[in-house]
Amino acid sequence: MQRTKIIATQENLGTSAGAATSISYATVVRLYNNTSGIVTVGIAESVGAASTSYFAMPASSVEFVEKVASQVIWATSAIPANKVGFTN
Repeated sequence: MQRTKIIATQENLGTSAGAATSISYATVVRLYNNTSGIVTVGIAESVGAASTSYFAMPASSVEFVEKVASQVIWATSAIPANKVGFTN
């Protein structure tokens, strides 16, 4: 059975590309959309980068995002994020 290992304290994502964060250089991030609407999440190579990859998170959902440690992440709402790992 796979489990989630919390590595760093939860923080809220920035709400623009200019406020993006690497979440303590995480390679796996747990996101929780605690809003009542869809939130768009962006992942970029650097803060303020013009080329960003996006995906939509439904309301009240959890996603695990795997990324390169130096990549930054942000969302259209300040949703909670944790640096995590997986363990068996």
